[in-house]
Amino acid sequence: MASSPAGKDVGSTQNNSNQKTQQPLQHVAKRLEKFKTTIFTQMSSLAIKHGAINLGQGFPNFDGPEFVKEAAIQAIKDGKNQYARGYGVPDLSSAIAERFKKDTGLVVDPEKEITVTSGCTEAIAATMLGLINPGDEVILFAPFYDSYEATLSMAGAKIKCITLRPPDFSVPIDELKSAITQDTRAVLINTPHNPTGKMFTREELSTIASLCIENDVLVFTDEVYDKLAFEMDHISLASLPGMYERTVTLNSLGKTFSLTGWKIGWAIAPPHLTWGVRQAHSFLTFATSTPMQWAAAVALRAPESYYVELKRDYMAKKEILVEGLKAVGFKIFPSSGTYFVVVDHTPFGLENDVAFCEYLIKEVGVVAIPTSVFYLNPEDGKNLVRFTFCKDEGTLRAAVDRMKEKLKRK
Repeated sequence: MASSPAGKDVGSTQNNSNQKTQQPLQHVAKRLEKFKTTIFTQMSSLAIKHGAINLGQGFPNFDGPEFVKEAAIQAIKDGKNQYARGYGVPDLSSAIAERFKKDTGLVVDPEKEITVTSGCTEAIAATMLGLINPGDEVILFAPFYDSYEATLSMAGAKIKCITLRPPDFSVPIDELKSAITQDTRAVLINTPHNPTGKMFTREELSTIASLCIENDVLVFTDEVYDKLAFEMDHISLASLPGMYERTVTLNSLGKTFSLTGWKIGWAIAPPHLTWGVRQAHSFLTFATSTPMQWAAAVALRAPESYYVELKRDYMAKKEILVEGLKAVGFKIFPSSGTYFVVVDHTPFGLENDVAFCEYLIKEVGVVAIPTSVFYLNPEDGKNLVRFTFCKDEGTLRAAVDRMKEKLKRK
């Protein structure tokens, strides 16, 4: 337990009658009071306690490719172990620019328009803190990755939410048109979308683009699952006409190369937006792991066959999980991308998503994530839970077998 300078345990209750009982949250900044331990940490802890199979948190239980790991080992042996340049090792910045040109056709300056960060989560934070002022209005699409709301809260933003609803989680265009106004500073989108697996269509992205141009609004687009697009081609919003100048594109290495623990991310933006991102990044982490950056450059120059094989492997995993969940009795919603599937748990009679996930862990031995944590209004997600299929096929089959055996419809 951490100690205060006076040697007293911080946050603990003291027996000495002269000392006051500490209130655990009384020293927490008000902007963060509502944010508790993340649901991923909670569910992973329960999984360990109950010996449950973890289909909750989105990290693979298999390792990344050998050629990338060998590149990291070589970089360490070659002495590339001191602080990197703050905004990224030049070779990695060049590799990111090369990959972005292949994917989008856009040519960017790796020196002026790319910032390497400690994972995409830091890229998100640096973008919010570097480009959003207190009181600025930012539009989110719910359900959303939990760090969006937290980092916007740190920036003092005013959040406006548009809810994507099952079965297809399509964008409610009329609601969007009403929501984006001259008061809107930015729109944050995630495609392919966590937790639903939705991919924003060209029509939806074009509508967002035209509204943002019309109202002079920035766009922050989280594209960490861009290589896990199964049902349609991924479209980067920055590639649409007139959008690059107002877009920050966020991405990372972890999902594509099954190396989530390396925490290598980046932000791509025109110089006038990059300046704000880099200012915040400088005082968040300053620099990112040097040898891992050198290895990431090698990874991003992988042949196209790597991405073809990656998609093929994940489609096989997805089929095992989706068909298994159908056989168990869940209502499945389509997942076009990511390695997540959202289902309706209500056929099993539990009152809400949290109660269902706790039952699933304790009584069945499988972990899922309750989606209510991804909404501003938790009621909107109370019928839905998220499973991940970024696990080896044996793990997926074992989880399905447990659910078939122990989970009964009411």
